[in-house]
Amino acid sequence: MTAKNLLVELFVEELPPKALKQMGEAFASALAAALKKEGLAPESATVTAFASPRRLAAHVTEVLAVAPDRPVVQKLMPVAVGLDADGNPTPALLKKLAALGADTRIVPALRRESDGKGETLFYDSLARGVSLAAGLQKALEAALAALPIPKVMSYQLADGWRSVHFVRPAHGLVALHGSEVVPVSVLGLEAGNTTRGHRFEAAADPVVIPDADAYAATLQRQGAVIASFAERRAEIMRQLAAAAAAAGGKPVEDEALLDEVTALVERPNVLIGQFEAEYLAVPQECLILTMKANQKYFPLLDDSVENAGKLTNKFLIVSNIRPADPAAVIGGNERVVRPRLADAKFFFDQDRKKSLESRIPGLAKVVYHNKLGTQGERVQRVAAIARLIADSLGGGELAHKAEQAALLAKADLLTDMVGEFPELQGVMGRYYALHDGLDAEVADAIEDHYKPRFAGDSLPRSLVGTLVALADKLETLVGMFGIGQMPTGDKDPFALRRHALGVIRMLAEGNLDLPLEAMLAAVAEKFSAVEGFQPATAQLADFIYERLAGNLREQGYTAQEVDAVVSQRPQRLGDIPKRLAAVRAFLALPEATALAAANKRVGNILKKVENPVEPVVDNALLEEAAEIALHDALVDVVPLADAAFVTGDYTESLTALAALRGPVDAFFDEVMVNADDPVLRANRLGLLAKLHGAMNQVADLAKLSV
Repeated sequence: MTAKNLLVELFVEELPPKALKQMGEAFASALAAALKKEGLAPESATVTAFASPRRLAAHVTEVLAVAPDRPVVQKLMPVAVGLDADGNPTPALLKKLAALGADTRIVPALRRESDGKGETLFYDSLARGVSLAAGLQKALEAALAALPIPKVMSYQLADGWRSVHFVRPAHGLVALHGSEVVPVSVLGLEAGNTTRGHRFEAAADPVVIPDADAYAATLQRQGAVIASFAERRAEIMRQLAAAAAAAGGKPVEDEALLDEVTALVERPNVLIGQFEAEYLAVPQECLILTMKANQKYFPLLDDSVENAGKLTNKFLIVSNIRPADPAAVIGGNERVVRPRLADAKFFFDQDRKKSLESRIPGLAKVVYHNKLGTQGERVQRVAAIARLIADSLGGGELAHKAEQAALLAKADLLTDMVGEFPELQGVMGRYYALHDGLDAEVADAIEDHYKPRFAGDSLPRSLVGTLVALADKLETLVGMFGIGQMPTGDKDPFALRRHALGVIRMLAEGNLDLPLEAMLAAVAEKFSAVEGFQPATAQLADFIYERLAGNLREQGYTAQEVDAVVSQRPQRLGDIPKRLAAVRAFLALPEATALAAANKRVGNILKKVENPVEPVVDNALLEEAAEIALHDALVDVVPLADAAFVTGDYTESLTALAALRGPVDAFFDEVMVNADDPVLRANRLGLLAKLHGAMNQVADLAKLSV
């Protein structure tokens, strides 16, 4: 049977732009998957998704008009149940066959075969292949039901008495198998071969699609629509680059904005607009945000060497129409953006009339959390934590700046600009701090205390900023854990996982000498005035180490390497990269496997002892040559390993242990640890405890044992 390509299009009113790309991909993949499941399309079939503001479509290759018949094997029942002593069918078998629509005449043809428990009756039949009309109807309904629709609406059909539910009212359905219409229906629509083109610029209305393979070309030629989301996006990027070059600038890079404008136009036309240069006195973050968020424009940045990255007074418009004279379109967009920029300038001017410091008392009226108090109370805690951390690192001017920045860090929440654009919190605080004449490090710390905001984000640019960011995230983590608001499953309303990863990055990448659990305990003391707060330091530390382990595995370290280091719960997270490097170097040693296995064995022996074993050895009780040799080796090796450990040379510390392999192997071959004499046994356990301690300073080597 000859296969042909299939095209299905659902023509609708303007779809939600932020969901369009995902909806188009989901529609095509679900439709194709259902056709493959029905046997109407092979697994090798090529699926192409189309999505524009007013249509979802899919093109599937090698689709059959009728699926091939398929052999069906059905297990019926044990022979002893289905047939009587004379070999005649029992009522149970007759009932089963009737339910399957099978005639009793097929009883002699039933296959007998063992199913592992006994002889069983099997019915072999041939299922007729489904027709494309029936299979596509089922596939289309399944694809629409599986769409990731943000919000469903109800609307009435043209007959006036039926209502349907979909993301937007649907007005047309195309289903072509080659050039033949497939008789399917959905959402009250009957399939045909016509669609609608561009709302304003189509050369034909309706647009007749002659063949499934001619869909995209016909729609572009007669309907003035680029149906492919990817092609439309690429065309916008090409036009943006050309227009930016003509205007002497570089468009702001924003993948989400690019996707959104691709979902807003069917035939893009990029135009250049501009605004009055006086607005450039407003911080460019404000202007860029209002143009992107409210108008979907691409602001142009200066690409010259001396002013690289500085906002210009030009912007790029992605229009959906191509008039002969674009002046009216450009002028209209310039008129629309001007009030937005004027609002931003007004907010900026008004905000600067009050200092950040004068806004701090107002934070007492802003609720942070009903159990943790107001933003004012929170700011006081963050400032106290920042000073605490700074004092542990030397104090002085560092502590003063960190405390000052922490007190001011949330003040911009009360400004008009941040009220209008919450995304600018911190950014505006920096601008207003500089306007107030504050130290540049303090101003930078106000902006940077939210960093890192997401995976891969930059860290604060100075130590002052790092301390305030640490204080802010630790206050959130300790506070939320202290009132029982831990993340559960995939729910993390306070972004505690992100805060924990931020703390990890700042401590590790900043190589700060801050013992983790002692710091968490000290932070918890700052919540003493909070009613109902219960310190959860151990639980929070576990949470942070779990995030740390996951983060390290994502960086390419093996689960064994990570487990060996993190299970020791190193308090200085800045040491962890060096510990991991040391573990890798140790694993390259020929002695590594044997020592790791021995360490595991030692650990198991010590675990079985009822009371903790002290690493104390009485030389006078050493009898066997092998235990004397092990003790002598420890006397030589431990000082070397300890000295390297103290200086942070973890690779050297682990490498020194290689000399223990021979004595350790001999000890286990020749010495009975659990001697009958309790004094002798205790001394040998003490020797093993000393060995265990020496081998596990940098990492738990037992975790490296295969």
